[in-house]
Formats: sequence, structure tokens, C-alpha cells
Amino acid sequence: MNDAIIDNKSRIVTYNISDIVPYINWAFFFYAWSMNGKAKEAQQELRKEAETLLNDMEEKYHTHAVFALCDANSDGDDIIVNGTRIPMLRQQKAVAGKPNLCLSDFLRPAASGIKDTVGLFAASVDTAFTESNEDDPYQRMLSQTIADRLAEATTEKFHEDVRKKYWGYAADEQLTIKDLLAERYQGIRPAVGYPSIPDTSVNFLLYELLDMKGIGISLTESGMMIPHASVSGFMFAHPQSRSFEVGKIDEDQLEDYARRRNQPVELLRKFLVSSLLKK
Repeated sequence: MNDAIIDNKSRIVTYNISDIVPYINWAFFFYAWSMNGKAKEAQQELRKEAETLLNDMEEKYHTHAVFALCDANSDGDDIIVNGTRIPMLRQQKAVAGKPNLCLSDFLRPAASGIKDTVGLFAASVDTAFTESNEDDPYQRMLSQTIADRLAEATTEKFHEDVRKKYWGYAADEQLTIKDLLAERYQGIRPAVGYPSIPDTSVNFLLYELLDMKGIGISLTESGMMIPHASVSGFMFAHPQSRSFEVGKIDEDQLEDYARRRNQPVELLRKFLVSSLLKK
């Protein structure tokens, strides 16, 4: 922990493609091609073509991550980072014998008077990576799906670096790639737009706190990231932190969330439409 850099500053890390390839989760790559459960020979042939593409892209393009390790606390279901309040949603899907979780649960309450730490991150792939095959539909799809996997793999690689080096709370961690992909490390890395943070507009808050534009990321009106092959979110170190699905949100929670976000209910309804209980 002596080397921890809890200073609220954005830091950018750039990786060669060959640094990231070992961290690719090929199961999700095959899923994107609807090839899960298909013959191994077909999967191997597709992977061979993807690896050829990756070899061709080496030294031409890179992947990038930006992160900040920030002083933070919780206040109810909100996370407070550098004076910015980031409301979160509490798990609605009941799990027998277990509490309904919120990401704010994994930080010390502000009322404790003790500062805690949260990590903010974003990762992306050079935009030109997917623009080099515009005239070949098959190669374009191949480059797009492998770029998505590279962005996810970059988060895996730099999160490992954060745990062992920058934050240093798991400096002695010794895990295989298989262990990493199974999330057997201490802490969690929930991403915006995924089950624990279904509201993509949270990206607007992250954009103000993190130098996402420093790695070429911009946001659409819906909070989606450009380039598409990008991932953003938070890092928690609490030993008992774990991933969860918020589940379907009722009107009461939507109204409470809108109040805490200081946004109109109908606006946030648009961002959370797939997470709302049907009336």
C-alpha cells in the first residue's frame, strides 16, 4: 500500500495489442458471432482469422485506459467523489438470505469521518482499428467484434496493474488468466451499462471526473461512448464487494433516483427503460 496513488488524478496507460491479447475472453467473442456451442473446428478457424488480424494490427494500433484513484465515501445509496454525488441503484431482485446490495455499500459512510477510496476508469481501442476494413463487410465485422474484446481485455489487464501496482491493495496477487476471467481477485469492476449500473447517463458524471477524452472517448446524447469499443466504470477494493444485478425498478425507486440525480423523472425513464417494471 506504500505505493498507492490515491490523489484523484487521471492517469493514462497505453498498451500494445500483444500485451492485451492474452486477456481476451474468447467465449464472449464466439458469442458475438453466435458460435457458442458450434463445432470446435469452426471456432478455431474463426479464432485463427481473428489472431491473424491482431498480428496485422500490432504496432499500428494500441489500446488505452484512463483511471483515477479517488477519495470517496457513501451517503445512503450515493457515492461521493471529490464533492460530486453519484447516485446508485439498489438491487431489487431478492436473493434469499442476502441483503439487497448497492455499490455504495462497499464504501465507508461519510458520517464515519474516515476517507475511503474508489477507482474510476475507462478503456478504449484506437478508432482507426475498426476503420481499416470499411470495404469488406466480413473483415469489418471481424475487426469490430475483436475490438470490443480488446477493450474488455484492456480493462482486465489494467485492473490487474491497478490492484498490484498503482493502488497496491493486492500487491502479492498471483492469479492465472483463467482466474482473472473468473473474477477471482479481490474487489470488483462494475461497468456502466451493465447489471450493477444499468443507467448509461452515469457516463456524464464520470466524464466530468475522469479524462476520458484523453483516450479519445466522447459521449452521445444517450451517454453511449464513441468509439463503440469502449468500457467505463468503477473499481472497488472491499474484500466483500461482489457483482450483482439491480433488476427491475419500480416507480418509487425511479422517482427517488431522479430526485438524487436532480434530473426529471421522464428523462431518466428513457435511460432506464429496459430496467423498469412494466405497468
